[in-house]
Amino acid sequence: MRTIKVKGMTCNHCVMAVTKALNQIQGVADVKVNLDKGEAQFEETEPVDMELIKAGIAKAGFEVV
Repeated sequence: MRTIKVKGMTCNHCVMAVTKALNQIQGVADVKVNLDKGEAQFEETEPVDMELIKAGIAKAGFEVV
């Protein structure tokens, strides 16, 4: 399980947007986003470039810190 910090989430809509963004990345599975902790956890079914993760989350309007 890999954990990343996500900046800018304020509500459940944000959680759903980050979850959707991560689920669209090939190699990412079992996404869990925690609003209170400001983080997302996921499994990698294959190696995933962190830049793809950052780009997907940025496109959803948030930032990986």
